[in-house]
Amino acid sequence: MAIETPRARMRNPADIRLPPPFTPVRLRELGDAFEHAVAVAAEQGAGTLVHVGRFDLAEFALVLEPEEPLATARRALYAGMTALTDALIAHAQPETAVTIDWPDAIKVNGGLVGGGRLAWPDNAEENEVPAGLVFGGTIRTVSMLEEPGLNPLVTALEEEGFSDVMSGQLVESFARNFMVALDAWHESGFAAVAKSYLERLPRERGLSRALDDNGDLLVRRMDTAGAERLQLLPRLAQPSWYDPAARGPRS
Repeated sequence: MAIETPRARMRNPADIRLPPPFTPVRLRELGDAFEHAVAVAAEQGAGTLVHVGRFDLAEFALVLEPEEPLATARRALYAGMTALTDALIAHAQPETAVTIDWPDAIKVNGGLVGGGRLAWPDNAEENEVPAGLVFGGTIRTVSMLEEPGLNPLVTALEEEGFSDVMSGQLVESFARNFMVALDAWHESGFAAVAKSYLERLPRERGLSRALDDNGDLLVRRMDTAGAERLQLLPRLAQPSWYDPAARGPRS
């Protein structure tokens, strides 16, 4: 997986600062970062990080250029999810629980705040290196409900003690943590990313988990001989946390 230094293109205002490999592109509030990144991925290339200027959501999408076949390159989802949870943890209050519901949903203190998505070209073959991937992340920063807090299954960062964290800060932190995840992948193999990701899943006694080469989750229980396989690909088609009508996390 690689992020190459991209060609000069539209730059974001100075309110967001990203490491040199990234080129930020800002959309207005009504824009869709994920759809935009998918549309411009081939033209603008790796390192393009699209984000939307919304006060209630931190919404962004990153263009990647993988170096391996699509069947294994989809594991970039796990690097993105690890980076996003690490970004949240960096801004969280002590004792705040930030966890992942496999494969793509993020919870804070048990309440859903958002998650990640992954896209690839429609014509990409499983055994060929795809022209590009797009990882998108969305985190609810402020609840738009009339009476927030009534549903313990959903929440927003503001309700969980992240009151001083702006969307731009979260995107910046994600970018830094994603570079750390990629460096670990390059230096130690995907096992390093898998270890970090699996540590973010809720712990269950008598249960162990592993990620297969194609990204499937393998679940082993102490009282059973084999492993249960949870397939990644079908889950990517319908992100568990995403509400298409609201263009954001489920409420």
